[in-house]
Amino acid sequence: MQSYTIGQAARLLGVSPDTARRWADAGRVATHRDDSGRRLIDGRDLAAFSIEVAQSGAVEEDASYTSARNAFPGIVTAVKLGDVAAQVEIQAGPHRLVSLLTREAVEELGLEVGMQATARVKSTSVHIDRT
Repeated sequence: MQSYTIGQAARLLGVSPDTARRWADAGRVATHRDDSGRRLIDGRDLAAFSIEVAQSGAVEEDASYTSARNAFPGIVTAVKLGDVAAQVEIQAGPHRLVSLLTREAVEELGLEVGMQATARVKSTSVHIDRT
């Protein structure tokens, strides 16, 4: 299972490393240390925590208001395999993306919960709202 450093987890959650470190210090997400003493978060734990953070609406104080880019780096939070098709969910900071693709593509990519992945979006119609 893949593990993530505090800095990697912060990037995937869309927060600062200091925020991710405070959450780890408070016990909101479990960490363990590697042989060199770095704190790591298990991929499955980070996937579950990323959903919790997104649902709570926790965002950085200085988050900018901007149109989303077409590449969303995040963490795989669910993989549902059918006979031919598959559904993959990625939590990219506060964004939950769901993709329908072939089972073969999921198997070739080796996608599983806790892995880092990037969702790329191409659209002919984009709506932008500022809240």
